[in-house]
Amino acid sequence: MGEPERLQKSLARAGFGSRRSCEQLIVDGKVTIDGRVATLGDKVDPSTSKVQVEGHGVNLDPNLKYYVMNKPIDVVTTMSDPQGRADITAYLPDGPRVFPVGRLDRDSEGLLLLTNDGELANRLLHPRHGVEKEYLAEVDGRPNQKQISALERGLQLEDGPARALSARAAGSAGSRSAVRVIMGEGRKREVRRLLAAVGLPVTRLVRVRMGPLKLGRLEPGKVRELTAEEVRGLYEAAGM
Repeated sequence: MGEPERLQKSLARAGFGSRRSCEQLIVDGKVTIDGRVATLGDKVDPSTSKVQVEGHGVNLDPNLKYYVMNKPIDVVTTMSDPQGRADITAYLPDGPRVFPVGRLDRDSEGLLLLTNDGELANRLLHPRHGVEKEYLAEVDGRPNQKQISALERGLQLEDGPARALSARAAGSAGSRSAVRVIMGEGRKREVRRLLAAVGLPVTRLVRVRMGPLKLGRLEPGKVRELTAEEVRGLYEAAGM
């Protein structure tokens, strides 16, 4: 059990505006605590109380942390590596320990979500929730419509059928091209294997989006904390 605090203080910390605007949400009947409509003066335990704003769950626990990292190439997505390769521990922020949600291959780079919110992590990874992962792949060759259609129609890989939710050419330079691929699941090296199967071997792969969360201009090796709005977007994408 945590220390009870006024509801408007918890909501303000979670990113719902100033305490005055949070008080207005309460007065307007838009906030519930454990299923009942909240009133001004209510207190909550941020670690256990189930709070919703306009029907959407709100995470008030200050011990839950959410970060996005731009994983560099040649870094393994583990907390330690028995082979002595560079892992992500050198990039983790101070404070409560967080863990990667899913993995990026050592030779892939880009968006990696770090959190200690186990329920959210499990939902984001489960194929049933269909949370999109978007990749920008640099490939040898120039993709044609037949290859793009095959990616979207699906192919039989050695571990079963796989397909892209969508794929499209995204420019070319010389003998190489860029392809944007959106996946609904994340099996091992699945994007690389799909593209190779249609004759487009990958030379560089960057994950640029997970659900509503975008990599943006975050530099390789950098980590930033998610905004409250980004966390709520992930909760909604995960059906929470």
